Amino acid sequence: MTHWIIAPVVLPALLAPFIVLAARYHIGIQRVFSVVGVLALIAISAGLAWQVADGDILLYQLGDWAAPFGIVLVGDRLSTLMVLLTSLLALFVLLYAIGSRWDDRGRHFHALFQFQLMGIMGAFLTGDLFNLFVFFEVLLIASYGLMIHAGGNTRLRAGVQYVLFNLIGSTLFLFALGSIYAETGTLNMADLGQRAALIGPDATVGIRVASVLLLMVFAIKAAVVPLHFWLPSSYAEAPAPVAALFAIMTKVGAYAIIRVYTLIFPPDLEVTAGLQDTWLLPVALISLALGMIGVLAAKKLDRLVAFSVIGSMGMVMVAISFFTAEGIAAALYYIVHSTFAGAALFLVSDLVRTGRSNLDLTAQPPMAGTSLTSGLFFVCAIAMAGLPPLSGFLGKLMVLDAASGTDMLSWIWAIILSSSLISIVGFARAGSVLFWKSHGVETPEDAVVTSRPTTLSYVSVGGLVTLLVAHTVFAGQVYGYATTISQQLFAPEPYVSTVLETPGKLSTPKEDH
Repeated sequence: MTHWIIAPVVLPALLAPFIVLAARYHIGIQRVFSVVGVLALIAISAGLAWQVADGDILLYQLGDWAAPFGIVLVGDRLSTLMVLLTSLLALFVLLYAIGSRWDDRGRHFHALFQFQLMGIMGAFLTGDLFNLFVFFEVLLIASYGLMIHAGGNTRLRAGVQYVLFNLIGSTLFLFALGSIYAETGTLNMADLGQRAALIGPDATVGIRVASVLLLMVFAIKAAVVPLHFWLPSSYAEAPAPVAALFAIMTKVGAYAIIRVYTLIFPPDLEVTAGLQDTWLLPVALISLALGMIGVLAAKKLDRLVAFSVIGSMGMVMVAISFFTAEGIAAALYYIVHSTFAGAALFLVSDLVRTGRSNLDLTAQPPMAGTSLTSGLFFVCAIAMAGLPPLSGFLGKLMVLDAASGTDMLSWIWAIILSSSLISIVGFARAGSVLFWKSHGVETPEDAVVTSRPTTLSYVSVGGLVTLLVAHTVFAGQVYGYATTISQQLFAPEPYVSTVLETPGKLSTPKEDH
């Protein structure tokens, strides 16, 4: 048992109260400790990813209580990849918040930021469904505080909508957990994977209901149509660094679907056969189409970016819905791409807001820092729209290749290609209005004086763009590693034996079955 695996959860959990208690009125000290904490998270996450790269499974038993009775944290290739991705994203988001002084516009930004990281890291590392619910709630509480950071009635209304919708998801999650425990007597994911396989065909109603409820909960987190209504307003109204960090939050839902529906309810499990691919692929395609239509119809830049996140999650869910090794590998590659691209676009939108006072897609006088901002927008738009040569194009090719042999192949190709065209038109329209048509507009005498974004703000966005470029240059290696992850997911015996520490022994379901 290694103790390092709990560090990504404990470190931000300790930093947050320290910042509140010891550095509450000293923003400089808060910034130092917050940045140092995230840098430590990156080092720890990279170390954990290196440890599991050869296929090892890391296990931590809280209180030295063995599973399935105790709480366990589990690190495999998938969970450590997501932890490392979150750490890298957090660094550049935090630097942007400091450079743009968003962290100084309200109270407790850095403490809430650390609690948010704690919830995300815990959700990726937990080996227990109930603790997945707990970390979801930590995410909800911290993200609500971050959403209403710096105040405002519009932001408050969007935050209330966000909380109410996610509370519905939390309620459904509890119902699902109750049903699963009633049917199996356990909530440990490794143990559930064994017990669900032993349920007879005459006792499948409860477990099928639980499977559907879990899929709905995770679909809410992933903003899949028709459960996506909370995202556009919430992300558009949130402070830009918060919205950029939220780019990983929808991926928590995607991660949960991958984990639960390969370990507990795999595609070949008779009792839940057909539940995943019956409606997940159609709604994923609809999410992709509606997201990109929203990009074309958006009248404000932040709304455009929010709808592009919905479209990118639709692409991820299309790949996941195949539930094949190739599909999961393509989804993981696209998850990394869309996280960096979505976060960078939210930060670019704030650069625009800084330079022209609003985000309306109308011709206005040239903004401060037009050259750098327009260049960053151009690169990020290419990435999100899926144009060559960046990783969005490669990710879509991987998804299209993984679709070979599916019954809806023609629909998949048609919707992916047409939505890509729509997104190109939408981003091109936004860019031309913001940066090209502005040169023909004179600045009125009573115009609000705007400031040029700070150097650190540009460096932060440039860092995310650099990661996108690296993701493209090393696409072969990243996709190869994603393939090894998907192969490990579809061969869960080492995971189960490590967690339960009983190789080859099956636990039995409750006697009432």
